[in-house]
Parts: sequence; structure tokens; C-alpha cells
Amino acid sequence: MRTVNSTKKAGGTAGRLGRGIIVALCMLLFACSAGPPVQEMSDARQAIAAAKEAGAEDLAAEDLRAAEAFLDSAQRSLSERAYGSARRDATLAKEKARRALEVSEGNSDKD
Repeated sequence: MRTVNSTKKAGGTAGRLGRGIIVALCMLLFACSAGPPVQEMSDARQAIAAAKEAGAEDLAAEDLRAAEAFLDSAQRSLSERAYGSARRDATLAKEKARRALEVSEGNSDKD
């Protein structure tokens, strides 16, 4: 009987330890994602610059304007410390800029 009791106790401690580790990892992941989206903003700016260099202002104006609008929105959110919104909009800006780049490069190949 004594052995069973000590086994239960050890299992309970291990379970609590495992849950504690999971909670700590979740907190760490949240802390890492809760800061300003510096990299995402930089990526979006670089993608927009690359699209412009490829002629997106003429060849993919709609996608480029959308990218710039998302970047502006991300910048406003960043200044308000709404980092989640800023990260989302910066990511969307990069996606739109990449689309503008693809369209521009596709059109310039046809020339």
C-alpha cells in the first residue's frame, strides 16, 4: 500500500511539473510575439521597395497601393502600441508587395 501511495504522489508531481513547463513555454511564446513587429515592418518596407524597383507603380499599381495602405495602417497601429494589428497589417503589406513584384516581373518578361 505504501508503494502505491508514493507512486501516485510522484505521478502527481510529474504532472504538475509538466503542466508548469507547458504554461512557462506558452508565456515565453506570448512574450516573444507581444513586442513591436520590427522585423515585419522592415520586411514590408523592403518588399515595397523591391516592387517599386521592378516597375510596380505602372505594372501592378493596385497591389502596390494596397501594400502601401497596409504599411500605413501598420505604422499607425505601431504608434498606438497595437502590436498585434501592426504585425498583421505589416504581413499583409509584404504579401501585397510580393504580389505586385510578381506581376511586375511577369509583365516585364513579356516586353
